[in-house]
Amino acid sequence: MKIFNTSQIRELDAFTIRNEPVSSADLMERAADQLMRWYMRKFDRSSRVLLFCGPGNNGGDGLALARLLSANRYDAEVFFVSISGRTSDDWNHNFRRLEKETSVRFNTIGNIENFPFIGSDDVVIDAIFGSGLTRPSEGLAKQVIDKINKSDSIIVSVDIPSGLFGDDNSSNNSEGIIRADYTLSFQFPKLCFLFPENSGYTGEWHVLPIGIDSNAIRETDTPYDFVETGYVASLLKKRGKFDHKGNFGHGLLVAGSYGKTGAAVLGARAALRTGIGLITCHLPRCGYQVIQTSVPEAMASVDANEFITTKIVSADLFDAVGIGPGIGTDAATQKTFHDLLSGKPKHLVIDADGLNILGLNLNWLELLPPGTILTPHLKEFERIAGKTGNSFLRLERQAEFAAKHNCIVVLKGAHTSIATPHGKIYFNSTGNPGMATGGSGDVLTGMILALLSRGYSAEEAAVTGVFLHGLAGDIAAAKSGQESIIASDIIENTGYAFNKISNGN
Repeated sequence: MKIFNTSQIRELDAFTIRNEPVSSADLMERAADQLMRWYMRKFDRSSRVLLFCGPGNNGGDGLALARLLSANRYDAEVFFVSISGRTSDDWNHNFRRLEKETSVRFNTIGNIENFPFIGSDDVVIDAIFGSGLTRPSEGLAKQVIDKINKSDSIIVSVDIPSGLFGDDNSSNNSEGIIRADYTLSFQFPKLCFLFPENSGYTGEWHVLPIGIDSNAIRETDTPYDFVETGYVASLLKKRGKFDHKGNFGHGLLVAGSYGKTGAAVLGARAALRTGIGLITCHLPRCGYQVIQTSVPEAMASVDANEFITTKIVSADLFDAVGIGPGIGTDAATQKTFHDLLSGKPKHLVIDADGLNILGLNLNWLELLPPGTILTPHLKEFERIAGKTGNSFLRLERQAEFAAKHNCIVVLKGAHTSIATPHGKIYFNSTGNPGMATGGSGDVLTGMILALLSRGYSAEEAAVTGVFLHGLAGDIAAAKSGQESIIASDIIENTGYAFNKISNGN
């Protein structure tokens, strides 16, 4: 699913109106109908519905929703937040219909003394500002937003929480933004929904289709994509009847050190569950018996050193190399990491201590082979790319970094972002907080290594690996709950995740 900026969304709306053709009022009616359907699935008729509507088209959506809710026997009441002397044409259209077709109570809030009592059992519909807002809320609007936020009621925002900018909130005022429990976004998620600092405003967000022209969506360029099952299914390679293990690649995993051999075990098991033909683990002597007994399907390349990695076998022997989980940052390990980079392996994924070593030797970034995949969490990314003020600026930094170093940056988080050298950024749609557990990143490294070894391009391996990893975690959570997930659960559910993707679920 494409993600567009706010100006593009306006253009897509306008294109749909001109070319379907459909009137803007009828497009608003579609949106209100979707809102009403969602609301009826979620809430019964026992609660009052208080709709706070601004003077623009977001307020028009709220007026149309009030009319439809009334027609379906909900107790709806409208509160018009009068912050300007003008209202939009579609607002006026829906106001006339509300007056003519319903007995919904309509109240005007001209100053904060007119603000109504909100009971804890009431449901608030926030339709004050839409995604076109370009400056922080102020005056009466900010006062109303503050009052709504201080209520104990459930808050549902129409399209976007009022006061939140659709893209970059660097200059916004957090005090003037609705803190919704649910946000119902039309046709696409907003870019700002995918940033962690905005989750307290959006709550649980849902995308409602309103029939925006599919040709316009297809032909409008955007660097942002929200990855869904259908796209990943189109990337999966099918196994042939006469294929053998040689067709599925041989990967080298450089992982583990004294006390951290588990990183190698998890990475190797994940690679095997992701369909790699052969996996060789290079690790210190102290890890030899562990890897051979824990992962009998894996081969071992044993370092001369008892505790750390000091010399790696030739990367030319392998289809892809994964390095970093649990290897430490000892000087001898740093040297062998440098030697690996200098040898330009065909396909490479770097995680954990591999990224920390790069952070200690930033000039080595120039040695990254083209298409290298880096899988940092936030702190690891800051070590190699520097700190930024917020997620929007970090996303820009991520894109710049990927382009500058001709690599793919997988910045791990709730909606992991994957930046490619040519400017494309994918946001992942799978995964859950239960996956925030030790070893989860080692599992992702093994998955991506397997996909690279199997012949997936770096971009395909990153997108597919991240989606598969998150989906396996979701399946694990469905079985036993988020609180009890461990990294091995992700591995054990990888096969089920493959099946769900293949079946289009």
